[in-house]
Amino acid sequence: MKNFLQDSLVRLLATVSVAALAHSAYAQTAAGDQQLEEIIVTGMRASLQTNAMLKKNAIEVVDSITANDIGKLPDPSVAETLTRVPGVQAYRFGGEAASPVGVGSGITVRGLTGQTASRVNGRAYFTAGQREFNIEGMVPAIVAGVDVFKNPTAEHIEGGIGGVVNVRTRRPLEMKGTTATLSVGGRYNDLSEDAEPEMFGLVSQTWDVGDGEIGVMLAGGYMRTVNRGDNTPGAGGISYRRAINAASAEYAAGAASGLYNSAYVGRSDVNYLANVTPSSVTGDRSGLIAVLGENPTIGWESYVRTRKGVNGMVQYKPNPDLELYAEGLYNFYRYDQEYGFLGSSNSRYVRNLTTTPFQATEGLTNRNINGGADELLAGRLLTGGTFLGSGLSITEGGNHVDYETTVVAGGGKWQAADNLEVAFDLTYVKADRNNDGRGLTFASAPGLSWDLTRDLSTRPTSVTIGGPDVAAATTWNYNQYGTYPNTWRDNGIAAKADITRSFDDGFLENVKFGVRYATQNDTFRDFTLAGKNLTTNGLALAANGSNAISMGSVGTIIATPNNFMDGKMGYAGGYLIFDPHALYGDTIKNLFPQAGILTAGTEPEIAVNNRRFEEKSYAGYGMASFRLMDDAIKGNAGVRIVKTDTYARAQVSTSTGIVPNEATSSYTDVLPTLNIIGNVSEDTLIRFGYGKGITRPDPQSLNPSIVVNAGSGTASVGNPDLKPQKGDSFDLSFEHYISGANYASIGFFYKKVDGFFSQIATCEAVSGFTYTGAILNGCSGGQYLVTRTVNAQQGWAKGVEVAAQSFLDYDFVPEYLHNFGASASFTYVDTKNPVLLSSGVLVNSVQPFTSKYNYSLTGMYEDEVMSARIVYTYRSRAQFTAIGLNPVDSRYIQAFGLLDASLNFNLPEGFQISLTASNLTNAAPNRFYGEPGYYTGVERQHYVNGRVFGAALRWKFGG
Repeated sequence: MKNFLQDSLVRLLATVSVAALAHSAYAQTAAGDQQLEEIIVTGMRASLQTNAMLKKNAIEVVDSITANDIGKLPDPSVAETLTRVPGVQAYRFGGEAASPVGVGSGITVRGLTGQTASRVNGRAYFTAGQREFNIEGMVPAIVAGVDVFKNPTAEHIEGGIGGVVNVRTRRPLEMKGTTATLSVGGRYNDLSEDAEPEMFGLVSQTWDVGDGEIGVMLAGGYMRTVNRGDNTPGAGGISYRRAINAASAEYAAGAASGLYNSAYVGRSDVNYLANVTPSSVTGDRSGLIAVLGENPTIGWESYVRTRKGVNGMVQYKPNPDLELYAEGLYNFYRYDQEYGFLGSSNSRYVRNLTTTPFQATEGLTNRNINGGADELLAGRLLTGGTFLGSGLSITEGGNHVDYETTVVAGGGKWQAADNLEVAFDLTYVKADRNNDGRGLTFASAPGLSWDLTRDLSTRPTSVTIGGPDVAAATTWNYNQYGTYPNTWRDNGIAAKADITRSFDDGFLENVKFGVRYATQNDTFRDFTLAGKNLTTNGLALAANGSNAISMGSVGTIIATPNNFMDGKMGYAGGYLIFDPHALYGDTIKNLFPQAGILTAGTEPEIAVNNRRFEEKSYAGYGMASFRLMDDAIKGNAGVRIVKTDTYARAQVSTSTGIVPNEATSSYTDVLPTLNIIGNVSEDTLIRFGYGKGITRPDPQSLNPSIVVNAGSGTASVGNPDLKPQKGDSFDLSFEHYISGANYASIGFFYKKVDGFFSQIATCEAVSGFTYTGAILNGCSGGQYLVTRTVNAQQGWAKGVEVAAQSFLDYDFVPEYLHNFGASASFTYVDTKNPVLLSSGVLVNSVQPFTSKYNYSLTGMYEDEVMSARIVYTYRSRAQFTAIGLNPVDSRYIQAFGLLDASLNFNLPEGFQISLTASNLTNAAPNRFYGEPGYYTGVERQHYVNGRVFGAALRWKFGG
């Protein structure tokens, strides 16, 4: 089935390309002798033309993407669409652009991760528990367009040094008369072999009322996608081995004393990998073996994403001078992740051991923390062999995360006089997040072992399994079960008013003043209940299996897919797991009454993990727009002043019990901005921008928690006094607009960031606790080594963006090519993100999730009957999350490129058929051990997500 779909799409693309060329040539020839009175630009060309005009006419630095038509954003998700914008990158997981573990937006603007402000129609919009909105969860059909402001003016709400991502929805007065549209379709993943539906509908009506008009609009969308994530996660860290051949005298002596397995004595094809401490080897270490990712897990994951959204608006303009409106947006996003991992514990006895040259140095292992020469610790890397008598286990589970965000707003604009406009807006945001995680483990039956033949040099690594049948229920015994529910409840209000005074004469075009009051409240509650034993007596599973419950004796057991990694890893899957769908509710509780599992929803709170956060902000701004030299120079200058008050409460465990710990903070920021445009000609301009911005810490970062480890003499303390990161942004760009949608630009940017978050460790007295343990913590007098996050470091992001787009509608180009077009963007970004590690070492790292090189190439065709688009997006390697304590503990994402395509056919009576294909290259962000300066080339986790094909039928009336 999947091969048929792929082959059909490729043939269709080829056929359409040839047909488009022929059709265009015929249409242009036939029309050559006719006089065209009017050219109506629609579809893809109109969208690109709108984007170009938005960019040209804006005073600030902005890039936009506009939906081709109602309910038709050009990509499967809003996050995917944003990756087409110069300077914007998106984290990718589970086959789609996504946020890392549901935190933040997943969007990186100009090299700054987690420093993007989220807006909907200019209003602050957030996901529960965080500052940013999880934009992957928005229904793309509801979106009219997306703007990325890269150096916002003073009138923009503060909160993102990287930039502001503003999602625009439809407004009824933009659509005259009766407008209706309906879309029904679906998407198919060729790896999971699963098809899921999507649909969208919109109705809008406007009426003339006296001297004005009124408009009402209602839109709703639903989409569900299923992706698979076959992957091979490896363990972190590095270890060192010394190979002892079983035919050696050393091995024979060890076997005689019971140290080694005597069954292998005399076998030259078998080696025992003994632990070794390289520093204890004073001679040549080139023969020692470094072990990285020796036992990658066989991991099957399923990602089901359900998006639902409703958007409604009423606009009333009783006369041309007054507009009143009320609107609401509800967004629901469910992220379901189910997984089943076949884990292994490699034996130290290896037949046909293979290694390769490798430089395992002190720098890679521990940052050469002791100083001196960066000595070699091992000169070989373990790459394969048959690990005799290895162990296997199964870890599985699921995680349902529901994100709900609602925003209700109302306001108006009044032209109080010819040169005076007043605007006001009231907003209420409610954001909930419910996480329901479940986990289950299986142990192999006593006495079972396997011979695992591995080749760790391939990508993905390959493995064959010899031994007991992993697809037999008798091979496995139930082990443990845990539940991990928690909730976030957030809300906020905002009220703002703006006054604009225009001038007819002089260099001042207008002045603006505005004020804003806003709140954000966040409450987190944790109900984790882990470590329940699934045995006959509720005690830990006995080594001899005397209290074991066999997998086959109870519950619903299923087999994992048998096309793991598309068959590229040797073992193709099929091992058994408990049905992940049955993990929820009280299924496990009822099957294992002796485990002491509580009824779902009655789990006690983990009080020390609960927290409360409240924030109030008071902002005011003033901005003046000016024009000089007959509009040859124009721009604006302004300043925004914002005062922020916070309150945070944590529950802290003390020697006398659990007590609340409360803290408050207050700070004021002054944020000047300046934007200047010099018009070299009517279509060529030079743009300069400066702005000061802030990125506030997430609510959980301000939690005043105190967690003490009395055994080690260490403690971690939250920091409610953590202040925003501050940035000074400079922009210089050159833009040339040719005609319509056609333009080219190059921009240079520099962002200096002050107050990067860093962890420090100091010796301090902790109230209620005196350290008396035996482990040395480097402190004296009963003090603890306390770790906290502070504003400590300065860094930057700098680079260049190049963009161009054009249809070939030039006089010197043959007419049959006028319907073809292309666009391209390229971004180079260099970042410095100093990180102070808990070891006290300061490392000049890079921003996580940021590729130094990123480009997108698009080919287009459009006429009155059909349109086609093919896009290739490339990212160079990027750091995955923050760097580790040691370079070998860090992870980076290898370079990869994605190829997407779409076809649209316009049919009579307002119908249209759309075909899409995503990730035709079947690429994924594979992870490796290391960081800049220590790239190892050793893969830690390989991914296969599959290709996604979509089809939709759309109908539109009016608009």
